[in-house]
Amino acid sequence: MAPLVPSQEELQRRRIIGINAETVTNIPSTDFPGHWPGESHGWALDVFKRNFKVEYHRNDPYEASFSLIGLDAAVANAFRRILMAEIPTLAIEYVFVHNNTSVIQDEVLAQRLGLIPLKGSVEGINWMHWFQKPSEDEEGSSGDGPTDYNTVVLHLNVECTKNPNADEDEQDPRRLYNNAHVYAKDITFEAVGRQAQFFVGDGAIRPVNPDILVAKLRPGQKIQMEMHCVKGIGADHAKFSPVATASYRLLPDIKIERPIIGEDAKKFAKCFPKGVIGLEPVTSEEAARSGSGYEGHAGELKAVVKDAFNDTVSRECLRHEEFQGKVKLGRIRDHFIFNIESTGQFESDVLFLEAVKVMKLKCARWKRGLHDFMA
Repeated sequence: MAPLVPSQEELQRRRIIGINAETVTNIPSTDFPGHWPGESHGWALDVFKRNFKVEYHRNDPYEASFSLIGLDAAVANAFRRILMAEIPTLAIEYVFVHNNTSVIQDEVLAQRLGLIPLKGSVEGINWMHWFQKPSEDEEGSSGDGPTDYNTVVLHLNVECTKNPNADEDEQDPRRLYNNAHVYAKDITFEAVGRQAQFFVGDGAIRPVNPDILVAKLRPGQKIQMEMHCVKGIGADHAKFSPVATASYRLLPDIKIERPIIGEDAKKFAKCFPKGVIGLEPVTSEEAARSGSGYEGHAGELKAVVKDAFNDTVSRECLRHEEFQGKVKLGRIRDHFIFNIESTGQFESDVLFLEAVKVMKLKCARWKRGLHDFMA
């Protein structure tokens, strides 16, 4: 028996998740998402290539927004989780305090420093190896200890002194004292060994934001410490996560099924964020067409969907009786709008490409494991 071939209307209906006043409908309940009994849903590369699309909406150095169209939710969510937890970055891991007479305890100061996002040559960060701490209990441990290819060394040496040139009635401690505030820009880096090939010039290791406040000092107080930076992933600690936010949402779908005219149209537009619903005059052709719902309303304003992309699906319009049966809200289940905000070590669009690389490695590892299992 030949497999059933669903109509285009049925395929379009399946793509829409219904958003009702109190419920969400048309959520896949099949054993395998996207598969229906009696139909052929065999995966084919050429079909996937034909249906899959990537559309960029915004591409700034530290924030990007783009759409992935034609993917399953499991794959989209895998990319999101990889972005947050599995892309290697550089962060301060070990802090050696030589002198700290500030009011901040050593461990608190060390944690603050570890959370400062760092940036540098991406090529150099990819060149670096993973740091494996030698075991103190076993002799001849496989750990290499800190070397030029797995550890970046930073220093923070700051002492607060009185400013002899300050006015007598000065009250601002930043003018009254030298180094009253310790900022991330006070952290210094010097390349060691082979690091000089990568971390030079604009590629040197440095804080993303130089104005992050680390501590406040007063005359006689000083901070002297050495910090070791290593590669890590967000699954180990949030400080290694390369993104501030990595999220996605489904593309909203708004259908006006019956005309909304006049004052109702203006009220309807206010139920949505600005720019989602537009107001247009009813044309004479629409008013003359029988059964259009616009008969006798030529020149009056009507509500039209202008840009559903900016909708937040608040359901506000479903709470008003005058709109009952006139509008249907939904979301397109295979249209994922990603928003990625980088902490600064990678540019936002590069981050997604790094996530794709990690996904490919995972697939290759799974394929090798499957091959070994079948052998």
